[in-house]
Amino acid sequence: MIKKLFLLVPLFLFAVLMRGQEDDAVTFEMKLSKDKLGLNERLRVDFTMNKDGDNFNPPDFKGFRVLMGPSQSISSSWINGVRSYSKTYSYTLAPTAKGKFTIEQATIVIAGKTYKSLPKEIEVTTAVDKPSDQMTADDVADENLHLVAEVSKTDPYLNEAISVVYKLYVSPDISVSNYQPLDNPTYNNFWSQDIRVSRLTAQNGTYQGKPYRYVILKRVVLYPQKVGKLEIEPLSLDVTVDVPTARRDFFGGRIYSQTNKTVSAGNRVINVKSLPVANQPADFTGAVGDFDFRVNTTKTDLNATESLQATVEVSGKGNLKLFKLPEPDLPSSLEVYEPEFTEDVRTNLSGMQGKVSNSYTIVPSFRGKYPIPSISFSFFNPKTERYETLNSEEIIINVLEGPNNVGNLSNSAIGQTNKQQVVTTGSQFNFIKLSPNLSKIDTSYFFGSTRYYLWLLGPLLFIPLAIFLRKKRDAIAEDVIGNKVKRANKLARKYLSAARKELGNKDAFYIALERALHNYLKAKLKIETSEFSKDKISELLSKKGIEQSTIAEFIGLLQNCEAARYSPFSEVEMQRDYDKASEVISLMDKQL
Repeated sequence: MIKKLFLLVPLFLFAVLMRGQEDDAVTFEMKLSKDKLGLNERLRVDFTMNKDGDNFNPPDFKGFRVLMGPSQSISSSWINGVRSYSKTYSYTLAPTAKGKFTIEQATIVIAGKTYKSLPKEIEVTTAVDKPSDQMTADDVADENLHLVAEVSKTDPYLNEAISVVYKLYVSPDISVSNYQPLDNPTYNNFWSQDIRVSRLTAQNGTYQGKPYRYVILKRVVLYPQKVGKLEIEPLSLDVTVDVPTARRDFFGGRIYSQTNKTVSAGNRVINVKSLPVANQPADFTGAVGDFDFRVNTTKTDLNATESLQATVEVSGKGNLKLFKLPEPDLPSSLEVYEPEFTEDVRTNLSGMQGKVSNSYTIVPSFRGKYPIPSISFSFFNPKTERYETLNSEEIIINVLEGPNNVGNLSNSAIGQTNKQQVVTTGSQFNFIKLSPNLSKIDTSYFFGSTRYYLWLLGPLLFIPLAIFLRKKRDAIAEDVIGNKVKRANKLARKYLSAARKELGNKDAFYIALERALHNYLKAKLKIETSEFSKDKISELLSKKGIEQSTIAEFIGLLQNCEAARYSPFSEVEMQRDYDKASEVISLMDKQL
C-alpha cells in the first residue's frame, strides 16, 4: 500500500505541473469569417490572443482593400477561480480581384517573445447575387456623403466673375456630427474674394436624383487673371459620420456606428477665354463688366485761386478693383493736385458691385474760360461679348475774377522786356592809391581781456542751459503717447524702407510692400501670416483689438498688392499706397 502511494504522488504532481503549463501557454491565431467569398462580399479577419501583447504588426492583405480596422476588443472573466482573457484585432476587407490569395502571418510581442499567426488561403469568386455580409459603416458613408464644388461658369472671359459654392450633401440615412478642413484651395491665377458664411443651415435638395440634405460650407468669387485652362484646387474635409446599425439599446433606441471619412470636392478645370483683339479700343485698360461712366465738377463758376473738385467715376458691376480709371486732359493753366481715390465696392456671388472714383482738386490762377475735354472709358461686356465706349460731356470752367494770363505774350516781346542796356557811369576804373592809410596795431594780452572773462564765466552760463535740457528730456520721457507715436513711425519706416527704394518699379514695389506688411504682422503676432487668407488675418487682428477701419485699410493694401500683379498701376498710386501703408502700420502699432 505504501509503495502504491509513493507511485501515485509523483504522477499527481506531474499532472498538476502539466495543467499549469497548459494554463500558461500563449495562443495567437488568425480567424476568418469565411475562406471563400464573392467579389462583392466582405471578409472579417480577427487576430486573437489569450494574453496581452505589444507591437502588433498586421500582414499586407494583398488582394484586399481595408474598409475598416484595426478595431480592438478585450474580454476578461473569472469562472470557478480560473481567469479567462482574450484580446482581438479585427479588420473588415473587400476583395479587389478574383483568384486565390494568401493572408500572410501577423506578429505580436507577448512577454518579450514574438509570436506569429499561421497564414491562410482565401478564394475570391465572381460577384454573388445576394451578398451575405452587411455593408460596413465606411461603405454606407461612401454612398451617402458627397462634397461638391458648384461653379457658376466654366468658360468665362478673362477678368469675368465666376462663383464657386462648396456644398456637403448628406443622405437622410446618416448624420454628420463634426468636420475639419484638411486642405484649402489657394486659387492660383485667380483674384479671389471669400463670401463669409455666417451660419451653417441644413437645406433640402437632390443629388443625382435622390433626396439629400446639404450645407453650404464655403463661397468664393473668382476673377481669372490668365487665359487658358486653369485648375481650381480641391477642398478636402475630414468628416465624422454617424451610421445607424440594426442593433438597438436597452430603451429601444437605434445604436449608431461612428466613422471618419475624408471627402474631397475634386479638381475643377476652368477654360478662360481671351478678350477679343478685333475692335479693341485704344483706351481699353482691362475693365470687364457692365458699367456707367461720368465726369462732374462741384462748380463751374469761380474766382481765381479758389478751388473746385472734378470727379471721374465708374459705377456698375464688374472687376471694379482690377482696372485703371481714365485721367482727364486739363489745360496747363490750371493747377491740378494728385487725385484722391475712393472705393465703394461690395462683393457677392455675382461679383463686384458699386463704384470707384478719382477726385481731382483744381485751382485756376487766371481769369478766363477753361474747357475740360470729353473723356472716354472703354470696357468689355461679357453678356453682349462686345466692347463698349462711354464718353463724358465737355465741361467749361468759367473763372470770373483774377489776374489776366500773360502767358500768351510772344517770345519776341518777352525777349525784349528781358533785355537791359549797359549804361556807362564814367567811373568804371579807379587809380591805385599811392598813399596808404595805415594804423598801428596794438599789442593785446589774454589775461584781463574780454575772452578771458568769457572763458571764466562761460561754464557757469551752461548750468541753467543744462537744467533746461534735463527738464526737457524728462518731459519727453514722460510723454508716453508721443514716444509711442515716434516709435510707431520709426517702425513703419523700417518695414517700408525696401518698398520706398522701389517706387516707380511696379512689380518690385508691390512685392516689397506685401512682404513688409506680412513681416510686420509676423513680428507683432509671432506667426507666419503669409500662409493665411485675408479673412484669417482680419480675424486675428480683430482678436488683438485693432479697429475695424484700420483692419479694412490693411486688407485693402494687401488686395492692391495682389491686383498690381495683373493690372497697371501708376507711380502716383504707388506713392499713395506707400503713404497709406506707413499710416496703417503706425495706427496698428499704437493699438497693439
